[in-house]
Amino acid sequence: MSVTTSLNLPVLSFSQLTTEHPQRDRWLARLSEAARETGFFYLTDHGIDPALLADVQRVSRAFFALPLADKLAIRMAHSPHFRGYNVAGAELTRSQPDQREQFDLGAERDPLPLTPESPAWQRLQGPNQWPAALPELRAVLSRWQQAMTGMALALLRAFADALHLPHHAFDTLYGRLPNEHVKLIRYPGQSAAASRQGVGAHKDSGFLTFLLQDAQPGLQVEVTPDRWVDATPLPGAFVVNIGELLELATNGYLRATVHRVVSPPAGSERLSVAFFLGAELGAVVPVYPLPASLAQLAQGPASDPLNPLLRDVGWNYLKGRLRSHPDVAARFYADQLSALSPRPQ
Repeated sequence: MSVTTSLNLPVLSFSQLTTEHPQRDRWLARLSEAARETGFFYLTDHGIDPALLADVQRVSRAFFALPLADKLAIRMAHSPHFRGYNVAGAELTRSQPDQREQFDLGAERDPLPLTPESPAWQRLQGPNQWPAALPELRAVLSRWQQAMTGMALALLRAFADALHLPHHAFDTLYGRLPNEHVKLIRYPGQSAAASRQGVGAHKDSGFLTFLLQDAQPGLQVEVTPDRWVDATPLPGAFVVNIGELLELATNGYLRATVHRVVSPPAGSERLSVAFFLGAELGAVVPVYPLPASLAQLAQGPASDPLNPLLRDVGWNYLKGRLRSHPDVAARFYADQLSALSPRPQ
């Protein structure tokens, strides 16, 4: 495994994925091992322009520096699509408030036409909210989302190769209208006596998550039960982790790992920008047939009985949103709150 002595997670260079690279097969084996054993790794040499990454961080800081009234004008509570701004403490993880100020956006699309028979997850598609006081934000994040999509899909297809599946095996799940998600996150410093839950322990629901961190630590990964390690910021790299879709699709061979963020100390702050590669909301996750040598290592997907994994992508994603954002749920999904109870698999 390619690991540095100062980091707790594997480090993989995306440059070795190119078809002509002599180490490509060995790199795919390391990718498979990292995703199975840890579920988290650093991705370096990913090809995303460093100037674009700097712009993303710059406009993210500019957004959070806006007057509160400008940010509240695009509160998520105004959006049935769960897009927009939240003050620290508004989002819940495991019923506890997360001490993070954030801005969520997704693919820019028109709302779907709805009928009384439409599944509730169809309400998730729709436009973003953008701050009038910072028009540059939309331009920069749209460029970054497009660049990230191309790179993330290449990595997703590399996972298919690593699992000895057809190169485009996951493309049907990704679909024509994937549920991509971007989140800008600012963690304000907290005193030792205050809650240090920047984000509570959780798994991500999509295919893959790519996290751009600043220099402030805080992300922690539960590599084994009750053993947490720091995902120390590595300049220029993304922290990548496996989402529940790939855990479900591989019967637990690939691992969606529990992680959390500990708030920075008082007098400091932490900025991170996350890109979540998701699937089409109408898709249903199958179990892909792995070679016997890999299938025997699959441990089955780990599902919390109080928050079970669902193979219906739209329902699984909506369930998480309803739990995390009770204000949006009460305003736009009051008829669906019973969905918070476990659904049959």
